[in-house]
Amino acid sequence: MRVHLIAPSNEDSTYIKPLWVATLAAHTPPDVEVTFRDDGIDPIDLEKESDAPDLVGISVSSKTAARAYAIADAYRKRGSQVVLGGIHVTALPEEGLLHADAVVSGEAEWIWQEVVEDARKGRLGRTRSLMSRKIYKSQDWPELVNMPLPKRDLLKSIKYVPFDVVQTTRGCPFPCEFCSVSTYNGTTFRFRPVKEVVTELEGLGSRILFGDDNVMIHTKYSHELFDAMVPLKKNWVGQASLAALHRVENIEIMARSGCRALFIGFESVDDTVVRLAGKRQNKPRKYVDIVKRLADHGIAVWGSFIFGLDEDSGDAFDRTVEFCIESKLTMALFALLTPYPGTQLYKRLLAEGRLTKDAWWLSHDTYADAPFYEPKLISRQALKAGWVRAWRSMYSYSSIYKRYDFALDHSWIQNIAYWPINLMMHELAEKKIAKGDREWRKHRALEVPFGL
Repeated sequence: MRVHLIAPSNEDSTYIKPLWVATLAAHTPPDVEVTFRDDGIDPIDLEKESDAPDLVGISVSSKTAARAYAIADAYRKRGSQVVLGGIHVTALPEEGLLHADAVVSGEAEWIWQEVVEDARKGRLGRTRSLMSRKIYKSQDWPELVNMPLPKRDLLKSIKYVPFDVVQTTRGCPFPCEFCSVSTYNGTTFRFRPVKEVVTELEGLGSRILFGDDNVMIHTKYSHELFDAMVPLKKNWVGQASLAALHRVENIEIMARSGCRALFIGFESVDDTVVRLAGKRQNKPRKYVDIVKRLADHGIAVWGSFIFGLDEDSGDAFDRTVEFCIESKLTMALFALLTPYPGTQLYKRLLAEGRLTKDAWWLSHDTYADAPFYEPKLISRQALKAGWVRAWRSMYSYSSIYKRYDFALDHSWIQNIAYWPINLMMHELAEKKIAKGDREWRKHRALEVPFGL
């Protein structure tokens, strides 16, 4: 029997190694062959190819849904059994079943062997009595203990970001209405034993990307882990909440353990906006000091901001870029507020009659009609135009020059990688964001060995 796992492409593909593939491979029975195709790196030609594995597993996010469904339909026509999983079909399982024999809702590894066994016996989506059982779902949120090490031999492409992805925690209790993490991973924190994480790290290279939503979600656990990492001499990047970064001792232990960059969801530079968005832990008046403190400890900052929150006004775009320049952020990403299915935001905007396009995720160009709702204080057109302006302003040559901040105690990501990263982001802003070139990566002038 052969199981073929597929990561569908989308215009926002990041080239980060998909940990879910290595995780499911580790949970697959040893007598089953596992193969993998990353559609973003090695595009699948649905018209010309005829491969028909016994079971095809596809992970679906809202941004990949259209492509994922097209791939699923093609493989089913060839006779393969198809199972879909991921955050999107967890929110919309009935939609997923229009294109698959079965759907896995939530975390897949706990019931993956059952899925594979049903497919082996030709009853995927049915029980032994042939009654319908198309949605596979674990009945609880299992502890993250004694998990087999991911089989990373499937993730060898040189096109991937040269960082091994490791996850130490799951779950999030924060009530951010635009986020669907708790729908997929639950609202309770679950932690892998530190010894098991260290064992995994010891077998990996020097560059690590933590896939946790917040690497400092539980201070005691994080300090224990980072203390244990100091002798390993890793260089790592990850995501962190601002709540933990107000305390210098947390920053110090991250730096000692090898942290070189943090992705931080600032979301907005306006106090009222972040409070109403459910991110009370964010204090805009303290942003600049936190960024400087991180830089002084050798940690570069990649900021994330959302435009279109209900209290956003027309000056939000310029104020945000001004903050990025003032604080000398290494990089920033600007997102249009997006009502993802399964989020409280989607439910609220639907109830308020503010959604402008049904099933926007089924479009192959999700940027063309964005935003997909009516903002409160500005028009949709002004929101889109301001978003484009922010990208172009942030990655103008003038801004790139002003934000560069060399110092011997700064991260190598800030001192050295800064230039290729930002020049590539300049291309992204001018070609994809401003001009709508969805294939800008195929003919970009600059190749960067960071998979961006």
